[in-house]
Amino acid sequence: MHGEMPPFSRRPAGVAQPARRRLVMSLAAAGLAQPLAARAQFRVEIAGVGARQAPITIATFRDESLAGAPLSQVIRANLERSGVFRHVPTDEPLDERSVVRLPDWRGRGTDALVAGSIARLADGRFDVRYKLWDTVKGEELLARSTAVPAADLRLAAHRISDEIYQQLTGERGVFATRIAYVVKAGSRYTLHVTDADGEGGHIALASPQPIISPAWSPDGRQLAYVSFEDQKAVIWVQDLVSGNRKRVANFRGSNSAPAFSPDGRTLAVALAREGLTQVYAMPAGGGNPTRLTQSNAIDTEPIYSADGRHIYFVSDRGGGPQIYRMGASGGAAERVTFAGSYNISPTLSPDGKTLAFITRQNGAFRVSVQELDTGAVRQLSDTSDDERPSFAPNGRLIVYATRVRGADVLMTTTLDGKIKSRLIVSSGDVREPCWGPFGR
Repeated sequence: MHGEMPPFSRRPAGVAQPARRRLVMSLAAAGLAQPLAARAQFRVEIAGVGARQAPITIATFRDESLAGAPLSQVIRANLERSGVFRHVPTDEPLDERSVVRLPDWRGRGTDALVAGSIARLADGRFDVRYKLWDTVKGEELLARSTAVPAADLRLAAHRISDEIYQQLTGERGVFATRIAYVVKAGSRYTLHVTDADGEGGHIALASPQPIISPAWSPDGRQLAYVSFEDQKAVIWVQDLVSGNRKRVANFRGSNSAPAFSPDGRTLAVALAREGLTQVYAMPAGGGNPTRLTQSNAIDTEPIYSADGRHIYFVSDRGGGPQIYRMGASGGAAERVTFAGSYNISPTLSPDGKTLAFITRQNGAFRVSVQELDTGAVRQLSDTSDDERPSFAPNGRLIVYATRVRGADVLMTTTLDGKIKSRLIVSSGDVREPCWGPFGR
């Protein structure tokens, strides 16, 4: 259970292996960032009961078809995927200049109304305008205008979604953030960095070897990952703007499961340099590692708490893999998970109150969450091959990988598990999701 086979992996050698659970990853990345095809790569399927969702109407933006970007559709999908809103459709032509009778819209069963327009400017950019009305209070809430290049129209739709979400909920939206994930198509592995809905973005890395365990730096400028391009597991850190990358952990044995500290200066890693895999800390730019665990078991998959004071990790020191917590500088560890005999792949909510992980139940691997103050555990997924949950930076959604009808796909879920969105790639198996921080 050490060397090149990752601890607690469910898949045999030679098969694309799941994220933090796999702990060893590959990447023979060549070249710099490559643009994705202009056409949409994903479609979104949303399922769940919307009785508790707020009804909202997003009218089709005037002239959006001329821009070649379905802004209103992107906004609708974003808000529905959040689990907070359900869309009330309309065919009525509206824009930000329309005179709207809010009591009439309230009578149609919608609590909020969005309408806008797109116009091409002389310099080739697009002028995007919209308004948000509250039909319950009977008032206009937002009136915005922005000029963007054609390549940024989808990003503009995500930012509009964030503005609407924050205005109506009081919380920051995550639609303009990014996710990283890996696609395996045939013998080719690619590391993608895309919008939070899985579209747009670019290929950061390409390899004939597996790619696993991408981890974002707190400022969103770098990704750490594990690569087998050197015929062993090596941790790299890559700058996402320049494409420059550096081996930061290439020690004897496997080097796996990188996770940035909240200040971005340190990486927690799992190294097998002295035999069994143990947890270490090392400078994010490379350097000498400091061993943090001193057990006779496999200790792996470390992550930092939001305040940087603790590290959570997986260990089989009790007989089966469970999640433990210790101080960031090492020392005594306390067991955190007790429900079930197999709990791996920990991830923490940004407020530090909720732990998400993969648990095995009757042979099925599912996403569960545990409230750290009470210990209460609830299962979120109903699939059976889930891997690597990752929280959105506002803590309201979780993205994870799973297998549906023989294909590896990505899903997002609300924290109550009631609203799930399936992101389906056009070709290849999709794994290793990791949600990036705010800002881009």
